[in-house]
Amino acid sequence: MIKANFNTVLLFWSIGLFAQNKPHIAFINATAHIGNGQVIEKSLFVINGNKIESIVDVTGIKLNPSAFDTVIDLSDKHLYPALINVNNILGLHDAEAVRATADFAEVGQLNPHIRALIAYNTDNQIIPTVKTNGVLYTQVTPRGGLISGSSSIMALEGWNWEDAVLKADDGIHVNFPSIVETRMNESNEQYKKRQKHFQDEMQKLNHFFREAKAYCNSETKPETNLRFEAMKTVFSGTARLYLHTNSAKDILNTIAFVQQHTIKYPVLVGAKESYKVVLELKKSGIPVMLNRVNDLPLREDDDLDIVFKLPALLQKDSILFCLQLEGDMEAMQSRNLPFNAGNAVAYGLSKEEALAAISLNAAKIMGVSHILGSLEENKLASFVVSNGDLLDMKSNAVVMAFISGKAIQLNNKQTELYQKYLNKYRLK
Repeated sequence: MIKANFNTVLLFWSIGLFAQNKPHIAFINATAHIGNGQVIEKSLFVINGNKIESIVDVTGIKLNPSAFDTVIDLSDKHLYPALINVNNILGLHDAEAVRATADFAEVGQLNPHIRALIAYNTDNQIIPTVKTNGVLYTQVTPRGGLISGSSSIMALEGWNWEDAVLKADDGIHVNFPSIVETRMNESNEQYKKRQKHFQDEMQKLNHFFREAKAYCNSETKPETNLRFEAMKTVFSGTARLYLHTNSAKDILNTIAFVQQHTIKYPVLVGAKESYKVVLELKKSGIPVMLNRVNDLPLREDDDLDIVFKLPALLQKDSILFCLQLEGDMEAMQSRNLPFNAGNAVAYGLSKEEALAAISLNAAKIMGVSHILGSLEENKLASFVVSNGDLLDMKSNAVVMAFISGKAIQLNNKQTELYQKYLNKYRLK
């Protein structure tokens, strides 16, 4: 048994001994943020191999150190579940401006058979900078077309995509057609052209889903159709259908589409105007992956802070949601995921509700909450330790991280440059 203070732990970690041969580890005295709203001010957190064995309040408990291989004192530190970065192209490109490095979009409109999974690059240079802020899992998601393809949930650690995958092909992504809204400065011909495009897209999407469902329900198939085969998991309910849309009218159309095709596990992605259709959304039971909290409103006459307040509005109406960062430079923005959640705290969410929006809620929406998302018994031992509040950019300082019971390195190009110039100017 090793009884270690935090500095000793970092020494073991740096020489590759820690958590490799010591599978039964007790972390004591940290403030534990469970992820489900519960906080334990003085915790005993035990991992055994790659699973969480227990987490309890250590106040008044006399610890028997010999019961563990290692005991680590985390006094004055905070313990959090691994953060989950949903709906992102992290790991699918190295430079967005260089087409040859981009593996997140394919040609064609209907590509449910395209798998982002096999394009995931574990050696991507952005990934280490994301882990530094506590984000340890990502949902690698394809882009483009009417049906983009299937996403997968990956750990940000591994030699290749086979090592990194947590859940393969968790859902199919649809860019739902946007209804045409008239504008004062738009000619009648422009309106008709856009209206026809919308109707054509809806007809194409409905036709594909009817054909795919008939194919999946048929016992005899004259020939294999890869696109229809990819839809089987959506119709059976073993995979999600992620529908990307934002305006209130499009959200209502999406709800009607889901009901028409009896989709078992739909998810709305984006949903900037979800606050306008809360009753319909709540009645449908469809969860939401909200886009960036620090984004602009959808319309010029919206409240300036409506996007900031949106998480609190959905929380108030008991709609299941999580946060995501789709948009410009989204892979790099992944490192700011905890701060997006922190921004929502300033506009009505509690800190624990904001944490759930990037941990447990995300796991629930993607169907992996039985193994991920919170610090609870029998879940994967994936967690981070921070010196301060993980959601606050001033105090966030992740000093330790584990994925499935394995301690991971938190060095990256940025921390190397930081140390380099500290030495150069003798600031250490």
